[in-house]
Amino acid sequence: MLRDISPILSPELLYALRAMGHGDEIVISDANFPGESLGPDCIRADGSTASEMLEAILSVMPLDSFVPDPALTMQVVGDPDAVPEAVADFQKIINATADNPAIIQTLERFAFYERAAQAFAVVQTGERRLYGNIILKKGVIG
Repeated sequence: MLRDISPILSPELLYALRAMGHGDEIVISDANFPGESLGPDCIRADGSTASEMLEAILSVMPLDSFVPDPALTMQVVGDPDAVPEAVADFQKIINATADNPAIIQTLERFAFYERAAQAFAVVQTGERRLYGNIILKKGVIG
């Protein structure tokens, strides 16, 4: 255990977050996401929700302030303007926790998968709410 670091941040996940560089991206995914088959390392966090993981990661990782879209979620299929419960929760967490709060942007489902396939890692949570997926771009620490 470490002080002031959430216990849901496993050693493997802390290593990945520390190894990432400025501009690298990490995916926090729900239980339905194809995390194992996309390509990046998949770090399992089945006992946590995506919201819990987002808050824990943002407590140690800055969001990129040099891009307009450091946080991306998947659009609802057939209703791209809808805001799922999980995404509304993500925005509240970003507003309260991120050092550089940003408005979440969205990507079409398959564009989201393509972007996620290029990420540094996928953190697959036990999140059961639909559309509980978010991509975060790492910023810099000055």
